[in-house]
Formats: sequence, C-alpha cells, structure tokens
Amino acid sequence: MIRSSSRLCLIVSSLVFAFWASSDSNAQDWTRFHGPNGSGYIADGKIPDSWTADDEAWSAELPGGGISSPVAWGDKVFLLAADPKTAVRHVLAYQLSSGKQLWDKTFDSVPHHLHKRNRFAASTPCCDEKFVYVAWSEPQHTTVSCLTHEGELVWQRDLGRWQSQHGFATSPMLYEDFVIVFDSQQARQLKPGETAGESKMVALNRQTGQMVWETPLETTNVCYGTPCVYQPAGGAAQLVDANTGNGLFGLDPKTGKMLWNLKVFRSRCCSSPVVAGDLVLGSAGSGGGGNHLVAVRPGEEPTEAYRVERGAPYVPTSVVVGDMAFLCGDNGVATCIDVNSGEPYWTRRIGGTISSSPIVVGDKLLTIDMDGKATVLRAGKKFEKLGTADLHGNVQATPAYTQGYLLLRSENRLTAIGPKRL
Repeated sequence: MIRSSSRLCLIVSSLVFAFWASSDSNAQDWTRFHGPNGSGYIADGKIPDSWTADDEAWSAELPGGGISSPVAWGDKVFLLAADPKTAVRHVLAYQLSSGKQLWDKTFDSVPHHLHKRNRFAASTPCCDEKFVYVAWSEPQHTTVSCLTHEGELVWQRDLGRWQSQHGFATSPMLYEDFVIVFDSQQARQLKPGETAGESKMVALNRQTGQMVWETPLETTNVCYGTPCVYQPAGGAAQLVDANTGNGLFGLDPKTGKMLWNLKVFRSRCCSSPVVAGDLVLGSAGSGGGGNHLVAVRPGEEPTEAYRVERGAPYVPTSVVVGDMAFLCGDNGVATCIDVNSGEPYWTRRIGGTISSSPIVVGDKLLTIDMDGKATVLRAGKKFEKLGTADLHGNVQATPAYTQGYLLLRSENRLTAIGPKRL
C-alpha cells in the first residue's frame, strides 16, 4: 500500500520524471550495494538537510521484512523482503517515479537460525539494463537467481550448502559478463555435528548462470563484504575484497587468479572494502569491540599504509570523497580521516547503534541509526551538522540515491524523497 503526501504529488512526480531523468546528464543508476563500485558516493546530486512525512514523494509498505537495500535502473527500483516465519523470499520491483509496485516474485525457502539482527532478506540485489540478480541461502543451498526487469525467472544456480553462525547477507555484484558472489563460510566455533564450510569467490555468466571460475579462499569466519573494482595506474583491473583468513586481497576478475593478499585482520569482516586512490580500505571487528580499519597499498608485495582503531566500523561500509574517508562506527560515532595518512580531521557522536552504511551525495553525508534516526552532515574536513530526520522504524538497510530520488528502506517500508522536495 502506498502512502503519499497527496495524490497530486504522485501525478506531478510521475510527469516530471521523464524530463528530469533525461535532462540530467550526470544522473547515475544505483545498481549494487553501496552504489557505484561500492563507493557510496554520488558527486552530482542533492539531498535535503532534513525531511518529514510531508516531504515524501511516496512510501510503500513491503510484503515482508528485511535489511536488503534498494537498487535501481532507470524508472525501476528492486529489493528483497521475506516472511520472518516461513522465510519465503519476495523479489520486488517498484516504479521509481510513483512508488507503484510493478511485481512481486516469491520463492519458497526453509526457516533457519539467524543472528537477532539478521533477516531472511539481507542481501542487496544488483542489476543491469535487462536483468536483476539476487542471492540468498538456507543451510543446504546457496541460490543465485536472475530475473528480467518484468519479474520473469531467467536462471537459478545452486552454489551448495552454507555454513555460518549468523545467516546469509552477501550481496552479488557485476563485472563485465560476470555475476560475482563472495561465498564466505564458517570454520570456527562450530556446534557439535557441524562441519566447516568452504569459502570461495565465484563468477557466473550473467546470461546463463554457468560457472566461469571459482577461487578457493581461506575459511575462518563468515565475512560479508561485497567486492569492488580497483584500477591500478597502468595496470589491469582487480577485484578486491576482505576476509579474516586472507585479509585484504585482489583477484584477476577474468580468471579468479589470486594476485595479492595481506593478512591484516584479527576478526570478522562485515563491511565491504572501498577504493581510495592507490589504497584499498577494509575493516573488521566484532559485536564486542576490537574494530579496526586498515589501508593497504596493493601490489605484488602489498603493504599496510596505516591502521585506524578509534571509531573504526564493524558492519557499516565507509565512504571515500577525495582525500577524505568517512567512517561510521557501530556505536554511533562518526569520524572523518585523511585518507592518505589515517589521521582524523574530526570525531563526533551522532546517534545510536548503526548498521546501515553511510553515503555521500554532493557535499552531504547521510547516516541512519537502527532506530531510524537520520543525520545529515557536511561531507568536509570540519564537522558541521546540517539536520536530522526520523524514519520511524528499524533501519539496517543502506540508503540509495538515483535520478534525484533518495531511497530509504526501513524494516517493512520503502520511502522515496524525490525531486519535488530536493
């Protein structure tokens, strides 16, 4: 069910979308977790300092709960939801300009143990101009599916059993003709009768779902980061990710060959790595503390550039803007560091517990805590709080920004703050 500030707003929003999207040559689609290449950053865009329900372009009640973040292509938004009791998964599509639900494709599943903060819809889809790709697991099956933008199933691939403590939350990403899935599993702290999983990075043909390559990884703790692409100066592109056993590492995205790795982490990696010039930043930690962010300079002999332990995130992925990196600790403390040295420009407490990853749109940094309290800061070297808003619900999904719309997902609701407000 769609809630709108007024019927007129929906009509106007729909009418202006075609003109607005076609006239903005800098508009970017948000096609994977944490936006373009996992950066969480859109240079050309605007978000408000604050908003209320009256400022919404539209708001749609979802048919299930979840922490899956929205992605978008053109005038379509995709995300997952799930029944918390039956684990039935919903792959959903909404019209960006109006909030109308376009389709709801359901898949039966098997309920199983999850961490109290996890959900059966935890993975974020990725999409291209024709298809949307989704992933989930149950103990005996890890499923990757491809659907058309109209909701028709094209293919499914079973990657085998899934061994973890906390459940599935890995998000697929795309590179050229491949769907890349970080299939990280658990080997430590197993219960009696459980057997260790086998961690690997997998590339599937995005047209057929056939396996292209599979690279074994060291299996320790389940890690959840979505890979991103690192482009070294004068060299070939690399697929980079992070886990406990291998540390930060780079693969040849065409073959899966391990190019380098540096074991820099003491514990589980829940966040995704981000690229900062000639550095790759990743973080690790635990619910009990000990969080640390590490910057590595890739190469045949990779080196650790610096390490940040105060204010480092465990679950939230960081954002890099120029020579600044913005970190949001799970404890509600935000920090801006010099991305070249790791030295802090500022550190401030901004909210409660944070699981959602921050994003930067234009010159504004947006963070949302688990109680749904959003905080907008100036994305700069001096701390400046611009405003706040309230999503009135549990929020662990990461916001998305596309075609002038800010997309916000709480447990059971998807909301858009649109061009009419911005």
